[in-house]
Amino acid sequence: MTTRMSPRTTLGLARRTVGLLALAAALVPGCVTDDVEHGELLRSSVPRDTTPDVLPGDLEAVVEGNTAFGLDLYGRLAEEDGNLFFSPLSLSEALAMTFGGAREETARQMAETLHFTLPPERLHPAFNALDLHLDALGGEEDAFQLSVVNQLWGQTGYEFLTEYLDLISAHYGAGMRLLDFAGDPESGRLTINDWVALQTHDRILDLLPMGAITPLTRLVLTNAIYFKASWLTQFDPAATRPGPFHRLDGSSADAELMHLEADFPYAEGDGWQAVELPYEGDGVSMVVVLPAEGTFGAFESGLDPLRLAAVLDGLVGGGPVALTMPKFTFTVGFEVKDLLVAMGMPDAFDDALADFGGIEPLNELYITRVIHKAFVGVDETGTEAAAATAVVMDGRTSIPPEPKVVTLDRPFLFLIRDVETGTILFLGRVLDPTA
Repeated sequence: MTTRMSPRTTLGLARRTVGLLALAAALVPGCVTDDVEHGELLRSSVPRDTTPDVLPGDLEAVVEGNTAFGLDLYGRLAEEDGNLFFSPLSLSEALAMTFGGAREETARQMAETLHFTLPPERLHPAFNALDLHLDALGGEEDAFQLSVVNQLWGQTGYEFLTEYLDLISAHYGAGMRLLDFAGDPESGRLTINDWVALQTHDRILDLLPMGAITPLTRLVLTNAIYFKASWLTQFDPAATRPGPFHRLDGSSADAELMHLEADFPYAEGDGWQAVELPYEGDGVSMVVVLPAEGTFGAFESGLDPLRLAAVLDGLVGGGPVALTMPKFTFTVGFEVKDLLVAMGMPDAFDDALADFGGIEPLNELYITRVIHKAFVGVDETGTEAAAATAVVMDGRTSIPPEPKVVTLDRPFLFLIRDVETGTILFLGRVLDPTA
């Protein structure tokens, strides 16, 4: 085994942040297992904490941190062309589970990059409280569905720390499925993809691409979010008709434009308009922000938590709004390893510097890939959205020892033997190989 070289932030805002952004292995003591469809389950004996002890302001700190991270990441992703959609919550939660095992400099870098301003003993219960709040909003009826689920996938026969599994079980409601990545990585990849598809109602397919899981993979942390809700005030399909949608380059596309006049929370400011569209139940909403013509790039690049808060805080009451909005459906997938490294957490991806000693006793894990995929569909009746994140962690390969130097440039002895019995069949020496 290689030697480590230097192991090196209001619930109302939560509601709107979800509307805008989240839409947009051997057995260890204290754990039990069972056999299920998606692999043997290694489950902590510690149950989900359904009444987490969260100090005043901690939930708000997590929401604010997730928003700040989401906007940081948005700014970098927006440098690429095309539609963009992702779930800051899914990414933050998957990485928060990973952060639960991070130590020293790796933990410091992750906390700074992900805007985790609370100490771990308060951060994880706050994430738990947020999940429980969102779960309470969800349901199985067509009018409103919302689910946030987590799952860990570990190498069978690999030892994971009981304390880490207890943390994940208590605050993220997740157990660990045991899969043989080393012996059959492709089967493991397909099993995880099947689980993600199931949790997202087949909206997120093939989250992990070919080659994402290798024989060196030891742990995969997954989060899946599914959302489906009807508008509180629906558009009339009869009013939908084709119309031009003007692109940034001056060209236009033929779009199916929906039309509705109703009372909605509305706000406007210097160079922008915003409207809030509530879903059934009035607990979650979509917020759309329209920069003034010709200013999209400047508005987007200047969007930070303070400016977003100003937009959201302006959405009070309700008044008549004549809204025209296109129908749209698309799926976006990307990897964020390079972006996270550039944002300030390189050690987590460095096989020599990563310190995840809170996950397993050998402290040999490091992150190899962070993969995210999101789907959104908006029509006259409502919105369907799904997202999933996978954090793939491999074990370090042992650094081979320095070779012993043997140079046969002088006389030497040699023999030929039967290995099983030790019988020497031939024995000799070389005094001059040229003779």
